[in-house]
Formats: sequence, structure tokens, C-alpha cells
Amino acid sequence: MLARDRTGQHGDFIDRYGLWSDEDAARASKLEQEAAQREVEVIRLSFADQHGLLRGKTIVVDELPAVLRHGCNIVSSLLLKDTSDRTVFPVFTACAGIRLRDFEGAGDVIMVPVPSTFRVLPWTPKTAWLLCDLYFADGKPVPFSTRFLYKRALGRLEAAGFDFVAGLEVEFHLFKIENPHLQPSDAGQPGQPPEVSLVTQGYRYMSEARYDQLDEILAILRRDLQALCLQLRSLEVEYGPSQCELTLAAATGIESADGMVLLRSAVKQICRRHGYHATFMCRPRLPAHISAGWHLHQSLCDRRSQRNVFSTDDANGLSVIGEQYLAGLLAHARSATVFGTPTINGYKRYRSHSMAPDRVAWGRGNRGAMLRVLGSPGDPATRIENRIGEPAANPYLYMASQVLSGLSGIEQRLTPGEPVDAPYDVDAPLLPRTLSEAVQALRADSFFRRELGDDFVEYYLRIKEAEIERFNLEVTEWEQREYFEMF
Repeated sequence: MLARDRTGQHGDFIDRYGLWSDEDAARASKLEQEAAQREVEVIRLSFADQHGLLRGKTIVVDELPAVLRHGCNIVSSLLLKDTSDRTVFPVFTACAGIRLRDFEGAGDVIMVPVPSTFRVLPWTPKTAWLLCDLYFADGKPVPFSTRFLYKRALGRLEAAGFDFVAGLEVEFHLFKIENPHLQPSDAGQPGQPPEVSLVTQGYRYMSEARYDQLDEILAILRRDLQALCLQLRSLEVEYGPSQCELTLAAATGIESADGMVLLRSAVKQICRRHGYHATFMCRPRLPAHISAGWHLHQSLCDRRSQRNVFSTDDANGLSVIGEQYLAGLLAHARSATVFGTPTINGYKRYRSHSMAPDRVAWGRGNRGAMLRVLGSPGDPATRIENRIGEPAANPYLYMASQVLSGLSGIEQRLTPGEPVDAPYDVDAPLLPRTLSEAVQALRADSFFRRELGDDFVEYYLRIKEAEIERFNLEVTEWEQREYFEMF
């Protein structure tokens, strides 16, 4: 399980390749003592895969010292799977079909813990958690690691003198489990989803009475999320049946994306232990249900002064740098859509006059626009809200796409044009209507190939195209109703 050097001998892998900063090393030196003091028995080592889902291994606490020196091996083919867990690439051929020998034969990559992410999980006894980065045996980061790609994008932004600040506003659906479907006949790839019932009928937007119906489980969620040191701001009852929303306070850099992957995983695990099913799927196939979105609030701060550089005393409410950043988001919006909305289901949300966007436009405070500028003159919380995302998006890719697009707007000194008052009627480019169209938009755009790397873009497109191909081979209930009796 431990990482080995190329001679086959154990080595201090992390130290040898300088994979930790001094701050990381200092934090790691205290983890053994902290684990002992808090009576930890097992530690979950996790990394975020290409879909933003956490995967990993669980070690007993006695293995922690070795993992903090050598890392922990894990099979590389986890990075080559679509959402059904099917391995998309031919791993048992030369270079696994992706021109990287490290993936050949489903070999190992190495999980290296990020010491600052250590958490004791409040919902499971004597269990801690560590987020990890992925490396090859020669100490090089795995180029398909989305956390690595996001860190690289943040590095570019930092070199320009800015830090990225993001606040999260995430909708999800919460149900009571009636039948978990755990019979052998329910298994599959994927398996049969659970049978559920509503916890509220909905259509009482932000109703206190509806909230009270959910108070028992929301109180448990609140306590456990706060115990994880997630900066929870609010829990809300959303518009549709069994629909809720969580918001997290603004955080800087990698912290906001790390918080999102931990938030989703924690919510699902906590709810399941209490007999509930939480889903971050955009639009469940249930009667009268409303799509869920992920609204990403973003701004930049000056690295020296820590001042919000979007803020201005001008009546327009957005500084010149903010306008340039906004223009960059608009310029690359269509090709970035696949990162904010990466599932086939997510495109069911893009409907006119629904408070979800359907075209590339911006407005001031207008919830129908794709990009919504918030802030009055002199407001230190001035920000841009991107309303394009679905809750299932990989946060590292979603945020990297924003950072890179916005930075390009600053570098090229782009202008965003005029804000819109009628976002569903304005003559503006339409957002992709399907995942297939979003994939085509990314494939045709040289910008993200240059910024994320051609190999990564081709890798990501291949995974998405595999999902689309499987979907296109399915016979839907719509087809059965439409054609079975008629023809």
C-alpha cells in the first residue's frame, strides 16, 4: 500500500520530492498526536476524481506515520471511469490509450495527504478524514487530477497579483428512504436508486412552516457540518418539493473547492445514516420537481492589500478590473458550460423565465441573467454570481474555468457590453441545450486546450462522450409512450 521508489525500496517519498510546504510539514508533525488525543482509530484518505466525487482508502491509525512519509498507493484506473464506474480507456493496452505509461495496466498512483484538511468526522465514531493530492512514482503530479489543475489556475492568478474568493449557494433535494433497493436483482452499473417519499410538499418558498417540518434532519446537518469547520451561513427551504439550499461563507483559493467536495459527501453520508436520501442531481425524475442549481459567487482580492478589486465607488457598482473579469466569463461561457454543468440531466434546468439562465448575458441584480453583478458603490462584498452551475459539478473544474476565463478578460482588457433587463429576450448567444452541444463547444475552443492542456481536454471529452453514448443507447419511457402503440 505504501509508495515505493523506483528501486523498489521504501523511501520518504513526500520529503524526497518536496511535495509539502513548510506549513504542510509543520501541520503533519502534529497529526499523530491529534489523532491519539481524539481517539481516532481509522482515517479515510480521499481524493476528488474527475467527477468531483471522493474516492480513496481507509487506513488504521497505526499506518498514519508511514502514510505521512510515503503516501498511499491507489489504482490509477479510478481516473479513467465515467459516471457508471465503467472504465472508458483501454488500460491494458500500450499507454492505456492516453499516451501515459503510468496508467498502463491499471497501475498505481500515490495519494499524498494535505495535512490542513484533517477532520474528525462527527457522524461516525473514531474516524478521521484527509483529502489527498495525486502523484506519479517520480513525484510529478497526475495531470488529470482536477485539484492540481485548479491549483495551477490559482497560481496563474496569484502571479497576476490576485486571490480568488468564492462563496457557495448550493441547492439539493432531501427525501425519506422507503426502500433502499438492496436486493441482488437491484444491483447494476449503475444500480437501482432508492425508492423515496417527500419530506415537504414544497411551493412554500422559504416558508418557516415548511422549514419546521425539516428541522429534525436540518439540525443534525447543521451541527455536523459546523463540527467539520465548514463555514455554514444558512439553511433554507427552496421552492420545490423536498428542495433545500445551503450557503457557505466566502473562502479564498483552494479552500472553497475543497469545502464543496466535503460538503456534498458529508450531507449525503449524514442523511443516509438517519434514513434520508440527499441528492445533488439537478432534476430528479419525480412528479412536479424543480431543478436544483449551484450559484457560484466570485470576486478577486489584491494579494497585498487584501482589498476586493471588484469594489468601486463608481455608480456602476463594478470596477474596471471587475468588468474585464466579467467580460472574460462571457467570452468563454459556452465552452466553459461543460465544467459547470457536466451531466446530461443538468441541461433540463436551462429554461426561459425560470430563474435559470438560457443565454450568455449579464445583469445587475437580475436573477434571470447568467451572470449577476451584486454590490453597491463602495461595497466590499461586490461580486459576480454565476448562475450556470448544477450541484453535481466538479468544483475544481467549475472554479478553474471561472478563474482562467476571468483572468483572460483582464489580460486582454475586454469589455462586457451593457447589462440586460430582459435576459430571456435579449439577442445573445444561447447556452448549450444538451451535454452533447456543450462537449462540441469545448472541443471547438482553443482557449481551454491551451489553459488546461490538450491532453486533459481530450481525456475529459472522451469520458463525457462515453456517458452520452450510453444514454443514446437507452430506450426511454418517452419513446415507449410515443411509438410503441402508434407504429
